[in-house]
Amino acid sequence: MIWVAVSAGLVLLILLIIFILQNQDRVTVHYFGAAEDLSLGMALFIAAVAGGVLVAISGTARILQLRSQRRHRLVPPAPPGP
Repeated sequence: MIWVAVSAGLVLLILLIIFILQNQDRVTVHYFGAAEDLSLGMALFIAAVAGGVLVAISGTARILQLRSQRRHRLVPPAPPGP
């Protein structure tokens, strides 16, 4: 099973390299006042990675929030006092 995952990952990396090599047109990317000339393929790759990081951060925050709510529900209520 691990070999299948490694092979699939390698195929995806090869396809990514082909995508970047076929999109070598230079574009100017502006971000918060900074400007940089990049190849189109690399600019799209950076945007995809940044989007993945944002999804991972928001997903982690949501999981932590749900775990916190679950812990509070599992704590039994204190017995009534005399």
